[in-house]
Amino acid sequence: MPPGLRTRLRPVLALALAGLLLPFLTAAPAHAQPAAAVSDFTQQVLFKAAQDPGYACFRIPAVVRTTDGTLLAFAEGRVLNCGDAADIDIVLKRSTDGGRTWGPLQVVTEGAGDTHGNPAPVVDRDTGRIWLAETYNTGRGDGASCRVPCDRTPHLQFSDDDGETWSAPRDLSPEILPADWNSWYATGPVHGIQLTRGRYAGRLVFGVNTETWDGTRVTANHAALIVSDDHGGHWRTGATDTWPIAADGTFRQKPSELTLAERADGSVLVSGREQDGTDLGHRTQAVSRDGGTAFTGPFRALPDLYTPQVQGSMLRLGDRLLLACPGDPDRRRTMMIRSSYDGGRTWDSADRGTVVTTDWSGYSDLVRIGSTTVGLLYEGGAVDARDEIRFARFTEDWLAPRRGPDPVTPDLARHARPAAVLGDPERVDGVSGGALEFDGTDDAVRLPYRAGLPLGTKDFTVSLWFRYSATAGEQPLLWMGGIGTSQPQVWLRGEPASDRVRALITVRNGAGAPQSASVQTPAAYNDGRWHHAVLRRGGGLLSLSVDGAAVTTADRPGSVSRNSPFGVHLGQRMDGRAFLTGALDEVRVWDRALDDAELADPDVPRSAQDTVVWLPLDRVRG
Repeated sequence: MPPGLRTRLRPVLALALAGLLLPFLTAAPAHAQPAAAVSDFTQQVLFKAAQDPGYACFRIPAVVRTTDGTLLAFAEGRVLNCGDAADIDIVLKRSTDGGRTWGPLQVVTEGAGDTHGNPAPVVDRDTGRIWLAETYNTGRGDGASCRVPCDRTPHLQFSDDDGETWSAPRDLSPEILPADWNSWYATGPVHGIQLTRGRYAGRLVFGVNTETWDGTRVTANHAALIVSDDHGGHWRTGATDTWPIAADGTFRQKPSELTLAERADGSVLVSGREQDGTDLGHRTQAVSRDGGTAFTGPFRALPDLYTPQVQGSMLRLGDRLLLACPGDPDRRRTMMIRSSYDGGRTWDSADRGTVVTTDWSGYSDLVRIGSTTVGLLYEGGAVDARDEIRFARFTEDWLAPRRGPDPVTPDLARHARPAAVLGDPERVDGVSGGALEFDGTDDAVRLPYRAGLPLGTKDFTVSLWFRYSATAGEQPLLWMGGIGTSQPQVWLRGEPASDRVRALITVRNGAGAPQSASVQTPAAYNDGRWHHAVLRRGGGLLSLSVDGAAVTTADRPGSVSRNSPFGVHLGQRMDGRAFLTGALDEVRVWDRALDDAELADPDVPRSAQDTVVWLPLDRVRG
């Protein structure tokens, strides 16, 4: 073994590697594309506490392919518990046959009571050296998070023998840790890249996010790229985007856990997790056109990319960019691969993605194995996303093919584009012209995002006609905003098993906790006849009326569209876990509270004034 290089092995169970192979063939939810042939997809458990003694939990996967074709799968081996700041080692397994079988667990760097984690490997294809960036902090024994300010520092080590042995880590703080980045510091955690095109070809790049502590509180978040132009000999901070944090703890964005991809034109697309900012969306993006030296502009949130608050991973596959992250906008579940065919400017919606599993799922990394074969290393579990780390191997043919445009129905609101018609709803007679009848399986209408859709702190009025006869299940009529107990939202649905029609708003106000208010009718109105529902927010009240009979409750001041993924759906829950069996007609949303006289005035429904949504639902094109 060369001087300074070391590796250690932990014992593993005497389990044949071939026996680990598990074809997790889970049923896709109604909003997702089904998987293709079984032979195009295989999966196995790679890290699991019961399988790898000495650890209580494995988290934070990262994977790269070396110049000799070896796959290196990294993870955090958490010794005491599954907490983020306990005794944590960086561990590794190697595969020399494209991910079909894997060798025993190696300890790359041992925490010895402290936290060594956030693996961010980068392969230098000119030298064959594999670099591994990581962070260290003082460990805890109680499972709590790192104390603020967190004493995290970046380190770096390397391997010249395809990951069999590793150099002693060196502290990178003098090169890439400015004095004011003095609290949280995170490398990756996901693979970095080496640029291949243009004047910056050969440059090594990985992402970090950090925080500034002023002695009393965290005042800023920084998302940055770290670059090397001498094959890892020296590193420097490149493109940086800083977002201030107000005294009350609010901020617009906090880009973190950055994943990178070199686009076909040589520019670098950077995608990050967004956590609790006031901007809409849980993912955010930025671009560098100078090899990671600077960003072309600030990070831009992606409101209509449905994912929970979680790390994700990107990979370029020819002209197609892949993004791996869970597809449930509220919880870490339903690992999904989504594609972009325009360099990340737009991404497949959740109903166009390819589902890897409907299990709980979390962090991930993608790796190119061959010309059309991809590997996905991800956290997953039937009970918890932290149960195990799995390795999935699939071909591009297994991914859902690029789909043409959906049929559309006109939205007559000002500056609106037509709404997508999903599934195959039936056109039927409505209260005014035609209407759409939904089958309760996959039929829905989804509006494309535009800046005028979020209602924010405004008063509003929703008016729609509905007809259904279902006696069970959620019957979603209209959904605007996010989903779950903490995300701002507005929805209206039938709940026939509880004999009611119910509406709910959830708001965020400043740095305060989310609050909700709901109203419900004393009947379900599931008699198969048309009924007119009006939901209003105004004058300090939230009111719901069906056919003129109203119920009211106190409003909750705050924004109904903030800090969460944002979608507008008819006939569908935002997460695609419930669909309407029934019909809708003449759906309108105004960004003010209309009074009864205005609603009864025939000229008001014919006007686009103050209209946010106006869907007659009497025509479908395409």
